[in-house]
Amino acid sequence: MAPQKSAKRKVAPLPYNVQSTKVKGDKKGNPLFERRPRKFGIGQDIQPKKDLSRFVKWPKYVRLQRQRKILRMRLKVPPALNQFSQTLDRNTAVQLFKLLSKYRPETQQEKKTRLTAQAEKVAAGQKDESEKPVLVKYGINHITNLVESKKAKLVVIANDVDPIEIVIWLPALCRKMGVPYCIVKSKSRLGTVVHQKTATALALVDVKPEDKQSLASLVEAINANFTDKSDSIRRTWGGGIRGVKSQAKISKREAAQSREIKISA
Repeated sequence: MAPQKSAKRKVAPLPYNVQSTKVKGDKKGNPLFERRPRKFGIGQDIQPKKDLSRFVKWPKYVRLQRQRKILRMRLKVPPALNQFSQTLDRNTAVQLFKLLSKYRPETQQEKKTRLTAQAEKVAAGQKDESEKPVLVKYGINHITNLVESKKAKLVVIANDVDPIEIVIWLPALCRKMGVPYCIVKSKSRLGTVVHQKTATALALVDVKPEDKQSLASLVEAINANFTDKSDSIRRTWGGGIRGVKSQAKISKREAAQSREIKISA
């Protein structure tokens, strides 16, 4: 009888969660630099800095500004209001404010000095031949009178007047009277020209002979942007711009409808 071969028995594998007892070679780090991992639990290490502007409770006037802007984008805006969203381009606005800065109104001290010098001349028996200075006019009632009498050569209106009813009629009046007008950004920018916090509108009645050419070129550029486009301005509605989520929902719906049409075809 042939001798039986000894069968090698296989050892059962270790369970999955039991690690092997083989010890791997430890990595020896630099003893001078001890590893200290940070823990960001409560009362432990300081959290890293994050951008928390989304969680800030902004002041009420900031929230109102933002809500007003969103509403003007979403709702349909009539042409009379929408015309204030179309402002003068940057290059022309820079030239305009350079010209306006030459004709800034006098401060109280400058006016007092000028009138005192005139009074001294008159008291000395001399004839006062000084002319009244050429300055920028401001104040909505004053500007209205200048436009109605056709004395204004150029009217500058701010786009962010609140309430807007103060100036909403002024572009139509300027068109009727044939007075050049333009709409610029920021009532505070107009205010700095006339030593005020804000100004709703400014008007130029006259300029010095050396500035007449620059005024003529400005009026030509302004008429091309505003007066010549009066018909389109009076017909163009604004707003009606949907939000990002709403646009995504509509595009998704249109894509689904186009797929259904392809399947049915």
